[in-house]
Amino acid sequence: MIIGLGHFFRLARAGLILTREGVFKGVDPALLPVALQFPLRVGNLLAKRDSGGAPQALVRAFAQIGPSYVKLGQFLATRPDVVGGEIADALTALQDRMEPFGRAAAVAIIESAFGKKIDEIFLSFGEPVAAASIAQVHQARVAYPDGERKVAVKVLRPDVERQFRRDFADMYILARAAERFSAEGRRLRLIQVVDTLARSVKLETDFRLEAAAASEFHENIVDDPDIRAPSVDWDRTTREVLTLEWIDGAPLSDLARVAAQGHDLEDLGRKVLQSFLRTAMRDGFFHADMHQGNLFVDRKGRLVAIDFGIMGRLGFKERRFLAEILFGFITRDYKRVAEVHFEAGYVPPVHSVEEFSQALRAIGEPLHTINAQDISMARLLTLLFEVTALFDMRTRTELVLLQKTMVVAEGVARSLDPTLNIWKTSDPVVRGWIEDNLGPQAKLEDAGKAALEVAKYATRLPKLLADAEAAVETLAAAGSRGVRLSAESVEGLARARRSADRWFLLALAVVVLFAWRLLR
Repeated sequence: MIIGLGHFFRLARAGLILTREGVFKGVDPALLPVALQFPLRVGNLLAKRDSGGAPQALVRAFAQIGPSYVKLGQFLATRPDVVGGEIADALTALQDRMEPFGRAAAVAIIESAFGKKIDEIFLSFGEPVAAASIAQVHQARVAYPDGERKVAVKVLRPDVERQFRRDFADMYILARAAERFSAEGRRLRLIQVVDTLARSVKLETDFRLEAAAASEFHENIVDDPDIRAPSVDWDRTTREVLTLEWIDGAPLSDLARVAAQGHDLEDLGRKVLQSFLRTAMRDGFFHADMHQGNLFVDRKGRLVAIDFGIMGRLGFKERRFLAEILFGFITRDYKRVAEVHFEAGYVPPVHSVEEFSQALRAIGEPLHTINAQDISMARLLTLLFEVTALFDMRTRTELVLLQKTMVVAEGVARSLDPTLNIWKTSDPVVRGWIEDNLGPQAKLEDAGKAALEVAKYATRLPKLLADAEAAVETLAAAGSRGVRLSAESVEGLARARRSADRWFLLALAVVVLFAWRLLR
């Protein structure tokens, strides 16, 4: 009963804040069950007169309710398929900032995590310099073999996991109720949304996983001229503590400081967009939270990415899809863009490639008739998803996350250079990836790898056949001495022999086909 009352009061408080901020002002009571119509009308009387629209009201309400709802809002900002594009765009403004919990509490957490005194771990450990819902960051100094260096120490907020579990339990109650009583709730799969959010936060509260993401990203871009990432101090990283190289640089959120240090803002805009596309297409592993606060500029003019709690992955199939559709729109080859959708299996074959190509032309052609600074690649992907929905394209979560990250990256790039030409900036990265991975040289390399695999298997076939024949001869000899086999055993041996024969014929056919294609 106490737990039930706790859920009730927390949900009542959240509902009151949402109502007061005007989130429900645009909802037609007639669309709701009868039991909810009167409370909605009464609640709207309490709403602020100038709420600025439901999306902005939702941002204000989530920020007031608490950190779990801020996380929910940030997550929903990556899911326009769930909340719609307007609300998703508004939710990107949510800032995850909280009051710090103090140095003494952080020291206690660190000492408990390592089983050592703070002075045995760090030469010095300062006051918090930034605080969010999950953790806060301190500057510290460490003695390394090559000398002393500053580090950034991220410490998990006390009791944060219990608080998130409590709030997610509340969200599950609402999601289950919505799916039970509302067809729209079932369509949006709200329980699955809360499931995904809970898993995401669980991963974010284990700093070993964020360290692994930072380390992988660091290795992927170690030779990039435009962007880098801090290195991980694994000896001072645990589940509750993450230690990274300290970044001395100007944040892109402070453009006056960036400009005062003599950095070329237009060139930085290019670097933001190209670095995002390069990591997404080349590595299939991209930073999915590239807002200004997570990007710095070092003294050499390189971008430095921080905060690796939200990362995106793309398989080769998705990277090829991204590269070919962008390149197709750049070159106005809408037929090829349509074919890529069908080849990837994203659009069911019951639809016509020609009709889909026509729909894509309606998106692409206006982009080539407007000024360069008005072209938005993120808007292109948004329109693309809207059109593909008409052709029964199923939602691809990884592509939705990519699209939302591109919205943010493009916004950062445009804040640095308002006249940035998206097509011209993207072209060398997209074209280079296609040449490296889909061009003639890449196809020859793929064919060579396939031939090696076939040859490797073909060399094993004689032994497999010899082993099968020896087994049959052994069993035949045993049969002549009076050993009898069941019908099931005989059939099993026959299947094994037929399988070996089929594999041999298949391998032989592949080798012949490969040789024929090379000789054409």
